[in-house]
Amino acid sequence: MARKHLLSDLAGPKSQADGADASAQEGITPQYAPRGAIGAVSRSIELLKSQSLIDLDPDLIDAPSVTDRLDEDGEQFEEFARNIRENGQQVPILVRPHPSIEGRYQIAYGRRRLRAVKAAGLQIKAAVRTLSDDELVLAQGQENSARQDLSFIERALYAAELEANGVQRSVIMAALAVDKSNLSRLIQAATQLPTDIIRGIGAAPKTGRDRWGELAARLSKDGAIINAREVLSDGEVKALPSDERFVRVFEAAAPKKVKKEKVQAVVWQADDGVKAASFRQDKRTLTLTIDKKAAPEFGDYLMSVLPEIYASFKKTKE
Repeated sequence: MARKHLLSDLAGPKSQADGADASAQEGITPQYAPRGAIGAVSRSIELLKSQSLIDLDPDLIDAPSVTDRLDEDGEQFEEFARNIRENGQQVPILVRPHPSIEGRYQIAYGRRRLRAVKAAGLQIKAAVRTLSDDELVLAQGQENSARQDLSFIERALYAAELEANGVQRSVIMAALAVDKSNLSRLIQAATQLPTDIIRGIGAAPKTGRDRWGELAARLSKDGAIINAREVLSDGEVKALPSDERFVRVFEAAAPKKVKKEKVQAVVWQADDGVKAASFRQDKRTLTLTIDKKAAPEFGDYLMSVLPEIYASFKKTKE
């Protein structure tokens, strides 16, 4: 099956104008945007419903070699799973026959539905379609582009892992609806960060590219990665929503401020016993403080003769 046929099958017919409008709303370069992203999921659902669906044992369905989503926060999933238990599975998932294990399947999309249905102890409704590796990636991308709910770091990690598994950049660009430069930025963002730290933090949907970039810069400092891993191993932190886990790691990776040793002031005492001034100095500056109570007019006098003092100093240097 050609890639373009797969995309059109999933999205359904849509005019060029509609596709351009959707691309503009999503901030996607129209050249790489899936046509008619708005409403594509509902059309995909209708297509799947019109196909022959089967009930499968969830235990027979495996994840593909690269998954597009990080594990979501417990509370969010529990709410979704409760809805599945109470109302049943309304939307079928898409699977393909496993490419190397007879009698098993690989999921193209619907991992969260699969997890919830499995937790409920039910059979899962699935459409089975023969897909190549590239077509499976495109199917995942088509659904996610339509829903627009992958976070920045999920997109970045997904892109990086797809490339590491030998998927061509042209396929990844089509799956994520990005151009070449944006794809490069996504892959760079993910490869600058340790994968275990990304997965430990999670999707962090409210955290954008700039904050992840700053975290990568912080983690490049000595000891920062160790600190980040210690934070993520804490049970209390693990229970937090992913955006809050990001904040904890971000703070833990902040450069330590070096406390400057405070130099004690030295008091200067004149021959007549008056403590007219004090000074402190370091490698860069010498600070002189005049005590106006002890010598009220000394400061003004010193400022008036300062040019003469400096001129005399210059002559000694010559």
